[in-house]
Amino acid sequence: MVSYLSVMQAALSAEEKQLLSAVYAPQVVAVPPCDASRSVCVTADGEIRIYGVTGKKEPDDVGQLVYITSRDCGLSWKTVPVTDDRVLGIAGCNRTTGRCIAAYPNEYRRGWINPTGERGTFAVLNDTGYDGVDNRWIKISDTVIHILKTPQYYPEIGRWLILGQRGDSAGITHPVVCTSDDDGETWAVHVIEKTAPRHEITPPHGSQRWQQDSCEPSVAVLSDGTLLMHVRTSQDFHYEYRSSDRGDTWTGPHPTIFHGTITMPVFGKLSDGRILFFWCNTQPMPELDHKHDFPQLNDGEISGKWEDVFTNRDANHLAISADDGRTWQGFRELYLNGLRNRADFRSVGGVDSRDKSVHQAEILELPYNKILVCFGQNVSARKVVLLDLDWLYETEREETFRFGLDNVTTHMFVKSNLGNYRGFSGHCAYNRTNGALLVPSPDGDFREVLQICRTDDPRLAYQKQGMVWNFPAAHTGSVTVSLRVLASGVRICLCDHWYNACDETAGQEAPFVLDVTETPDTWTDITLDYDTAAGICSVSGLNKHNKTLVMHGDAPYGLCYLHIQTLAEAADFDGTLIREMNMHAKNTSTQGTT
Repeated sequence: MVSYLSVMQAALSAEEKQLLSAVYAPQVVAVPPCDASRSVCVTADGEIRIYGVTGKKEPDDVGQLVYITSRDCGLSWKTVPVTDDRVLGIAGCNRTTGRCIAAYPNEYRRGWINPTGERGTFAVLNDTGYDGVDNRWIKISDTVIHILKTPQYYPEIGRWLILGQRGDSAGITHPVVCTSDDDGETWAVHVIEKTAPRHEITPPHGSQRWQQDSCEPSVAVLSDGTLLMHVRTSQDFHYEYRSSDRGDTWTGPHPTIFHGTITMPVFGKLSDGRILFFWCNTQPMPELDHKHDFPQLNDGEISGKWEDVFTNRDANHLAISADDGRTWQGFRELYLNGLRNRADFRSVGGVDSRDKSVHQAEILELPYNKILVCFGQNVSARKVVLLDLDWLYETEREETFRFGLDNVTTHMFVKSNLGNYRGFSGHCAYNRTNGALLVPSPDGDFREVLQICRTDDPRLAYQKQGMVWNFPAAHTGSVTVSLRVLASGVRICLCDHWYNACDETAGQEAPFVLDVTETPDTWTDITLDYDTAAGICSVSGLNKHNKTLVMHGDAPYGLCYLHIQTLAEAADFDGTLIREMNMHAKNTSTQGTT
């Protein structure tokens, strides 16, 4: 057991143990005071702290340094101001020696001055804990290493690691691994030269994505001591590196099985050896030709030096492996962005953080088979959630819309000011509006059903309404959709990752695609029994005739998404009604990471 787990468990009251044990599906318990990626730590007595800044009215304001704290494993929180800028703050800890190490530069406390007066990257050592002020500054590098992660001590390899990234003179971003074998007294810096390929303009893209190379690395230590690293890229997948010498040299990069574009991958290691992986199993909308946008974007935004718009940061996911990443289970939506339908998406939340997403995360193991995940950007989007790990092993799911649209994605994009922040609200984002809506069931039973239409609203960037729903990943399974075509039909896609509801790319790329253009004047239950190993999907219930679909492409971890979109090519306000959906998995084990 991780050392702090027993301390946490012993500190819980009987009532708190009961409440924590009852946590199962992801449950929001707090809003962190800063964007996730380097803010979470645990003190020697089991207190959870999440550091950040409050009170910012402009992006460059210093604000008030604070942390939110929980002494009951995340069930309740309070905010504590940090009144002494000398305290160590967010840091990793060697639980054997008690030494805590922070790393700078980074931006969680703007305006904080490096007392050495030197430029570079530093480790900050303290032997008295997170509130200690007797800090020693150790230079790691004369150059600045960006997007630093919190230093971590890995007892499996007897070494501290600090991960970050560095750009070269050609503008290529490389992963950086800083290592220490003497508890932070001296450091070696390893820059990984090979990077993932850059995005190229190929159909369906009209311009380049933001060029990311190999960014924001995250590492897990495998049972044999091998280090597995995943990185953020501009491709459709995360890429991986491996090291067999504790981080000195690396092989790769190679594409993984994990979809994820310009979003942060995050590993978590459990005390029993299992590995958690947090990422956004999502695909952005195809890149448009932005040369004729109004207002006009700058050359960097058009060419891919900078971003123009993010369209795949509204869903995040968790998977779990018990065999060093050879197989994975889960691929479940941890959280859907509560802002995803907002007409004021660009401006809501102010300048606390310019992006508004649920990507970026930190993972903390808790007692009683629970974990804490802190994720997201901007005060209006980021969250702290608790969940039970058994939730990742579920094999079925049902959706009846009894609790509204919480579990599905239906939003549409409104034509907006794109590009980077220019002193007005918004940053690389579309405003949003509802797409498919809940309406009264034609049965007159006071039930609500989902109506998928096409409105042809000139204010929208895309016109086809749709719905996206996640279920536990499986190689073989059965998905049933109860629907009723009133006018134009729908295209049903079984997918291995999230597409936007309005993205027609799903119908071109999905492993299995079924067009439903008519049904009897009643509810029709269409069942799709799929087997990705055999490459077939048997369809029943469609006009009482069976049909077999042949698989397109591959699905290395099986299927985990249902995407339904209108087939209407012109305005259709009647569309198709969806009453309910259910999925039952027959095989949830997946293939490995490469």
